[in-house]
Amino acid sequence: MDTRDALDCLVVGAGPAGLTAGMYLRRFHRLVLVVDGGDARALRIPRSHNVPGFPQGIPGPELIDRLQQQYAEVGGHITRARVNQVLRRPEDGLFQVLVGGETVLAKTVLLATGALDHEPQMPGLADLRERGLLRQCPICDGFEFTGRCIGVIGAGAHGARESLFIRHFSERLWFIGTHGLEEVDGVLAARLHEAGVRCVQGRPVSADTTDNGRVRLCMDDGSEHHFDVLYAALGCHPRAELGTALGARRDHGGNLVIDHHCRTGIEGLYAAGDVTGGLDQIVVATGQAAIAATAIHNSL
Repeated sequence: MDTRDALDCLVVGAGPAGLTAGMYLRRFHRLVLVVDGGDARALRIPRSHNVPGFPQGIPGPELIDRLQQQYAEVGGHITRARVNQVLRRPEDGLFQVLVGGETVLAKTVLLATGALDHEPQMPGLADLRERGLLRQCPICDGFEFTGRCIGVIGAGAHGARESLFIRHFSERLWFIGTHGLEEVDGVLAARLHEAGVRCVQGRPVSADTTDNGRVRLCMDDGSEHHFDVLYAALGCHPRAELGTALGARRDHGGNLVIDHHCRTGIEGLYAAGDVTGGLDQIVVATGQAAIAATAIHNSL
């Protein structure tokens, strides 16, 4: 393999962070390749209303399509494949990346691999998501459900804290703990009670919609509960494995640790977006991507 053909940067992930980084790097006249498995987290967003510049909101797939067009207009290319391995070659410091069944060399690598949401495992959720009735992010969507009847499916402290956050938007809130309040410590349980958050006992087993378009949640004891919207508050798993395999550090939540230039601490390895710590927001991901791309350009 001729090292003279090495990419300036290989970007893993074609969500908002990866595509923004690719566009910036191409505008710096850098040789860049974005590799993506086709499952960007943003593709699951029914409509986001807090992306600047879209006052009527924008569906996640449409946003990704626009970003792909913008990247393509500066000569950017996306390879649809999985990155199976990233190694650092000791002889020249280049990254050797296994993309599908091919090996690619790169001077730098940007991980924009995002995170995988944990969701309840029950029939009916896919249909709810398509109808915009299953949400993951109260920062993105809480405003649209102000004062509405909200059910939060959560577990333990994370689900309780998410419920308290969503309580800011509506007094009509139910916490549907996978084990009731058994996994919530006394202080959090007291805060839920003080905030007027009701607790639904039992385990949810299926969900669908009623004739008037509301969510019907069926419990293992045969009872039913109706809501205007459901939130899944079970956390997420940052897709950080490629970074940790190279020795990059993770924080207590499993996110890759980066500095103010989005460097991971491994020479030439950068990260941006939901795989890093902080606020999982599109504007944060694109901002980090711009910082990372500029830092990569300057380092080269």
